[in-house]
Amino acid sequence: MQDLYDVIVVGGGPSGLTSAIYLARAKYRVLVLEKEKFGGQITITEEIVNYPGVERTSGKALTEAMRVQAEHFGAEFAFGNVTELELDGNIKKVLLSEGREYQTLGIVLALGASPRKLGFVGEKEFQGRGVAYCATCDGEFFTGREVLVIGGGFAAVEESVFLTKYATKVTMIVREEDFTCAAGVAEQVRNHPSIEVRFHTEVKEAGGDGALTHATLYDNQTGESEIFEAEGGKPFGIFVFAGYEPATKWLKGKIPLDEQGYIITDREQATSVSGVYAAGDVCIKRLRQVVTAVGDGAVAATSLEKYVSELREHMGLPKADNGGPKVVDRPTNAPKSADVGGSTPNDGAFIDSAMKEQLAGLFERFEKTVEAVVVSDGSATARELEDFVGELEGISEKLTVSVEQGQGGGDFLPYIDIRTGKKSVGIRYYSVPGGHEFNSFVLALYNVAGPGQAIGEGLANRIKAIAGEHRLQVMATLSCTNCPDVVAGSQRIAALNSGIRAEMYDLSKFPEYKERYQIMAVPCMILDGKKTFFGKKGLEEIVGILEQPHVY
Repeated sequence: MQDLYDVIVVGGGPSGLTSAIYLARAKYRVLVLEKEKFGGQITITEEIVNYPGVERTSGKALTEAMRVQAEHFGAEFAFGNVTELELDGNIKKVLLSEGREYQTLGIVLALGASPRKLGFVGEKEFQGRGVAYCATCDGEFFTGREVLVIGGGFAAVEESVFLTKYATKVTMIVREEDFTCAAGVAEQVRNHPSIEVRFHTEVKEAGGDGALTHATLYDNQTGESEIFEAEGGKPFGIFVFAGYEPATKWLKGKIPLDEQGYIITDREQATSVSGVYAAGDVCIKRLRQVVTAVGDGAVAATSLEKYVSELREHMGLPKADNGGPKVVDRPTNAPKSADVGGSTPNDGAFIDSAMKEQLAGLFERFEKTVEAVVVSDGSATARELEDFVGELEGISEKLTVSVEQGQGGGDFLPYIDIRTGKKSVGIRYYSVPGGHEFNSFVLALYNVAGPGQAIGEGLANRIKAIAGEHRLQVMATLSCTNCPDVVAGSQRIAALNSGIRAEMYDLSKFPEYKERYQIMAVPCMILDGKKTFFGKKGLEEIVGILEQPHVY
């Protein structure tokens, strides 16, 4: 029973974190499992101004505060992709794709939802080359260009305003006769000098030769179609904000779902399966906002608290006690997510004193010494890399840093090379890993030095069995919250297979790659310099790509 959790929360967004806060505060042993990033979809929202009691904040800051609060009360955190639930009996099992398994008395499904793709002709073909789904991640790529924004809800309005920072003009494409968000919110775009709104309009097709240069717009009121082109025939962008779809396909037959895949619950957030509750955007609801997700999480937690208490008594288990509030001096998930601050300090240094203290505790867990070596060409970029690794020096005896002169010539670029025993492991950074990439960098050290992220034996064997030599170049931006997942996934593979080389680039510093591969969205993973893959991808998905025979 030592490995038995009172409650496992599947999903680390606002609803899941709220459930964890309430349950952990009641001294229940709680584990929050998240497959991508704690905070959920709201972390890509730059500005939140309608959360009660908080005048202005970002999605990342708000949810990080929730996570720290849950950790303070004793909640535990881990990364993992839940693929199966065994719900028979009082003790339920939660199974992960990596082969791990957890036991629990109750479950909160806070799975959230992902951006919905519309399926218009050309949407898939131009994803990453003109079609995008995240203004925060990809808006900068459309500086000086026109963009279309599909959608008439809160997210579409918010992101349209955000995109005016970069685009010369934003045209909103709204299928309905009016906006579907509050009138006060819509007012932001109705009179905006850089935004045009077209109601009763749909995008039917997008096309172009390499770059996106035209789209077919359909007026669903008159039945007429027209070809949209940007001024001067220049390439433009299409941002899709047409709602979300729940991540519940794997639950079909386990939990009652409606026709759209949303989980059916009662007023207590309970499903029809005993001990299983749901909260947040994955549920049937009229309004999907942070405030409603938080409310769902609180209701699910308090309802489940009563269920677990009665079940513990029925099973003869002692009263729940997770030890009470903890002193939070570092993120609980540091060994798995390496989330030791997210973004770099603003005082000119890359790593502040608080980060160094957190890193020192993590580095002491290393099972062997790891080396961060700058292979330099004496350029300004090399000096930036040298300054960065220089700030790591002295934090721990288990991490050494040094600089060596590269061979130069040709297309040589300076980089940070991660090594053990003076031997490169195939993980390189061609840009300073600031912003969100600081997470992936620390995680790379942890995976190389050990013990590393826990992954199932089956997946580890698949990684080791990948034949041949492959180069994975991940193009990222330091503000992108999806990029570290792809960077870390490719590096995890390189740490286990000597034939794989994983490299990270800040695309804003490498415009030549942007032009060569026609990249207009991140993350972008380039395989062997020949094939591109856009969008966030987990470890198992990247392994699947490498396992396929590639004909270039």
